[in-house]
Amino acid sequence: MPILSIVIPVYFNEASLPSLEIALNALETDLASKGLGLELIFVNDGSRDRSLEILREMQLRRPVNIVLNHLANRGSMSAIQTGLVRVTGDCFTFLAADLQDPPEMLVEMVEHWRGGDRFVVRTRSSRSDPTLSQFFAWLNYRLVRLLIMPTYPIGGFDMAIMDRAFLPHLLRCGYNKNLAMFAWSLGIPARIMSYHRREREHGTSMWTFRKKVNYFIDSSIGFSVRPMRLASSLGFIIAFACFCYTVIVVTGKLLGWIHVPGFTALAAMLGFLNGCAFMFLGLLGEYTWRIYQEMDRHADAVVEEISTEPAKNDGL
Repeated sequence: MPILSIVIPVYFNEASLPSLEIALNALETDLASKGLGLELIFVNDGSRDRSLEILREMQLRRPVNIVLNHLANRGSMSAIQTGLVRVTGDCFTFLAADLQDPPEMLVEMVEHWRGGDRFVVRTRSSRSDPTLSQFFAWLNYRLVRLLIMPTYPIGGFDMAIMDRAFLPHLLRCGYNKNLAMFAWSLGIPARIMSYHRREREHGTSMWTFRKKVNYFIDSSIGFSVRPMRLASSLGFIIAFACFCYTVIVVTGKLLGWIHVPGFTALAAMLGFLNGCAFMFLGLLGEYTWRIYQEMDRHADAVVEEISTEPAKNDGL
C-alpha cells in the first residue's frame, strides 16, 4: 500500500495541536478509503510550551506516530529536514501545525500523484492575513521572481506533494535554504493547484518580520547569482563613472578651468583608486560565487532509473 509521509514542524503550537489531531485523523480515514497509508512525523522545534507533552499524548493514542524533539529552537527548515531523515513513504510533504493550510486538501493532491505527477503544488490564490502581512508577502514573491526564480509561483507555496525521488536532494539541501524553493529549483514539472489560505485560529505566529527578512535574504543569496550580479554591475558602473570623473578633472586642469592648487591631483587619485576598488570588488564577487557553486550541494540532475517493471505509483 502506498504511503504518504507528512513532516510537521511544531513550535509553540499547543493551542492548535488538538484540532490538528482531529484533522489528521480525518485525513487518515480518507486516505485509507483510497488505499493509501499515512506516516506522521512531528518535530518539536524547541517549544517551551506544552507542545511536546501534547505530542506525546497523541503518540499514546496513535503509537505509530514519530515524535522528534530539538533541544533548542533551530528554525522550521531545520525541523523539516530533521523529519525528512525519517521519511519512509512513497511520497511526502511538510505541513504547518497551525492549520492555516488545510490537511484535507492533501487527498486531492495525492490523487494527482497517483496519476503520475511527481510534484503537486498548492499555490496561495488569496489569504486571510493582516493587510500589512499580505503586502509584504506580495512584495516578497515579486522580488523572488525578479531576483531569483522568474518561474516561481506568484503566490508562493507551502503545501506540495513530492515523489520520493525528491527526498535525497532535499536531505542534501544546505543550511538556511528554503526547502520549497529548493524543490522548485530542481526543475521537475509541477501540477499547480490553488487554494485560499485560512486565518490562523489558534495561538500567535512566531514567524516574526525579522525572521521573514532574514529568510528572504538567505533564499536570495542561496539560490541565485542575480543579487551579486546586480551589485557587481553597479560596482563596474561606479568604477566607470570614477574613471570618467578623473579624465574630466585632468582635462579641466590642462585647459585652465580648475585653479585650486592640489585639487586635480587629489580628485584624480581618489577617482582612479575608487574606480579600481569597485571594479576589483565586482571581480571578487564573481569569483566568490563560482566557489560557492562548486561547494553547493544543489543537484545537477534528478535521475530516475528506467526498468521494464511498472513504476511504483502506477496502476494503484
